[in-house]
Amino acid sequence: MIDFPYESALIVGAGSGISASLARQLSAQGVKVGLAARNIEKLQGLIEETGASAFTTDVSQPASVAALFEAAAAAIGGPDVVIFNASARQRGPLAELDPADVEKAIATTAFGGFLVVQQAARRMIPRGRGAILMTGASASVKGFAQSAPFAMGKFALRGLAQSAARELGPMGIHVAHFVIDGAVRSQIRPDRVDKPDGTLLPDAIAQTYIDVLRQHRSAWSLEVEVRPWTESF
Repeated sequence: MIDFPYESALIVGAGSGISASLARQLSAQGVKVGLAARNIEKLQGLIEETGASAFTTDVSQPASVAALFEAAAAAIGGPDVVIFNASARQRGPLAELDPADVEKAIATTAFGGFLVVQQAARRMIPRGRGAILMTGASASVKGFAQSAPFAMGKFALRGLAQSAARELGPMGIHVAHFVIDGAVRSQIRPDRVDKPDGTLLPDAIAQTYIDVLRQHRSAWSLEVEVRPWTESF
């Protein structure tokens, strides 16, 4: 549609769920899309479907993230929109977790988020416009047993989003954080027969991101929560 305010988008940590839905919906708006992941081979079908450019990156490494943005700028321009979807889970009892594995998980979810936001900001600040969206989870606002590393990373990402929004918003850059408070529907995680719409539909989540990107700057959202309507609060 001609009223969409952005021309290029880079999705970091792309996969088959929310990211794939976002790639399709952004492409339908005429947006040039870039997909970044550790393993881009798994994205070949989506790349062919959407015409997206693909980039291999390790979000925990500063040099890799800097190279990603250079490559993305050459391939799709901008980017005007950067969406951070990368995360890592490390489950287990606190007393038994391997510190090296925990460090690696936080490096992906939290430090990786910082690196991506920093590179996006460096390019958007001179232009005075852009959008940076970060994907959170239930763990962004509440920790669960045997899931401390994931909560630590997601809590940190939420803090990054809040700080970045207050710093970059006055410069014309829209920063928003999304709390995905529920299980995301997929082929391996379908709805239960006795509980329809008990999971979050990726296309519906992506539509929420698109709606936020359309917001007028006089009423920007900083944080949006999405959850199944069947869930008890």
